[in-house]
Amino acid sequence: MILKGSQRGGALKLAAHLLRGDENDHVTVHELRGFSGGDLREALREAEAVAKGTRCKQHLFSLSLNPPATETVSAGQFIAAIDRIEAKLGLSARPRAIVFHEKEGRRHAHVVWSRIDPEAMKAVNLPFFKNKLQEVSRSLFLEHGWRLPEGLRDKEARNPLNFTLAEWQQAKRTKQNPERLKVMFRECWSVSDNGAAFAQALADQGFVLARGDRRGFVAVDCHGEVYSLSRWTGEKTKALKSKLDDQSNLPDVAAAKADIAARMTERLRAFQAEAERRAADSLRAVEAKKAELKARQRQERADQKRRLETREQAEALARAARFRRGFPALWDWITGKTGKIRAENEATAKAAALRDRQEQETLIARQLTARRYLQQDIREARRCADREREDLRLDVAFYAGLRDRPVDQDKPDRRPRQRTTLDLDR
Repeated sequence: MILKGSQRGGALKLAAHLLRGDENDHVTVHELRGFSGGDLREALREAEAVAKGTRCKQHLFSLSLNPPATETVSAGQFIAAIDRIEAKLGLSARPRAIVFHEKEGRRHAHVVWSRIDPEAMKAVNLPFFKNKLQEVSRSLFLEHGWRLPEGLRDKEARNPLNFTLAEWQQAKRTKQNPERLKVMFRECWSVSDNGAAFAQALADQGFVLARGDRRGFVAVDCHGEVYSLSRWTGEKTKALKSKLDDQSNLPDVAAAKADIAARMTERLRAFQAEAERRAADSLRAVEAKKAELKARQRQERADQKRRLETREQAEALARAARFRRGFPALWDWITGKTGKIRAENEATAKAAALRDRQEQETLIARQLTARRYLQQDIREARRCADREREDLRLDVAFYAGLRDRPVDQDKPDRRPRQRTTLDLDR
C-alpha cells in the first residue's frame, strides 16, 4: 500500500480533517492508544498539551495508508502494517490514533502518533522516515501480491542495461523486455530477507524457484523457460547460497515444469470455459443489438410510409382543387385550360413520386450503412472468439507436452509461438 507520512502540528485542524463526514462515506475512529481522552479531538489536544513542555512545533507524525483501488484490505491487515511501520520508525511506545475512511468504494487508513517522549520531554527523532516508509511499502506490495507501482521500483534496478546477449535472446524468445526482466529479478532479490520470501516474491511474478544442475539456482516461468538466478539477479553464487541455504524443499527443473504444467493446464481449462462463456455473451449482445436495430429501422420505414401517404393524399387533393366546377369548368374545357391544368398536375405528381422514392432510398441507404457497421462488430466478435479458442487450444497442447519434454539447461525450452501470458496460481 502507498504510505505518505509527515511531521506536523495543528492538532485540532488535523482532528477536524480526519473526522470530516462530508468528504467521506464513512469515518471510523478505530483506536485511541495511550491517550486519556475519550475521542479523537481530546486525544490530539492532549498530545498538543504535552508538547507545550518542549520546543517541538511538529509534535505529531501523521501517516496515510492507501491500498490499491482494486484490493480489499481488512482492519487486521491495516493494523499489522501499522505495527510494522511504527516499529521501523521507532514509534512503538508512543500514543497513537487510527482512523478509517471509506469513500467511493475504497477504504484507507490514517494514523497519528505523538512524537513526544513524556519522560525525557523531547520528540522522537525520525531520520530518513520517507526512505523507511518506501521500504515497508515495497515489501507490503510484494507480500500481498499487488502490482508494484513504478515509484517503488528499486532505484539500483531502474536502468539495468548491462544484460548480456544470452539474456536478450532468452527474453526475446518469451516476448519479454530484458530490462524489465532484470528489474523484476533484482527487485525480488532486494526485498527478500530469506529464501522463502524470495520464492514468494518470484511466485508473485509468475516464476517457480528451483534447483538447477549446472546453474545452482534457477527460476522457471509459466512457459517452462529456465532463468539462471546468478545471471539475472547479478548476484554471486555464494550470495545465492547464503540466502537460499535450504535446497531440500526446492524442486528440480523437471519437477517445477511438471508442477507448472499441471497448474497451467487446469487454469487453461477454466479459461477455455470462461472464453466460451464470454464468446456466447458477446454474440448474444451483438444479436440483441441486431434485433434492436432491425425493429427500429422497421419502425422508421413504417413512419415514413405513413408520412408519405398522408402528404401524397394532401397533394392529390390540392391538384384536384385546381379544376373548377359547373359552368366555369365547361368554359375551361372549351378554352383548353383544363388540358393545361391536367398536364401540370401530371408533371407535379410525377415529380412528387420521384421525390418520395428518393426519400425512401435515402432512408434505406442510411439504414444499410448502420447495418453494415453492426455486421462488422458481429464478424469481429466471432473472429475474436475463434482466435481466443485457438490460442487456448494451442496453450493446452503445449503444457500437455511440457511435462515430458527433456530438460537442457544450456538451451532452455523454446516455445514455437508465444501465447497469452498467464500468471501462476498463488
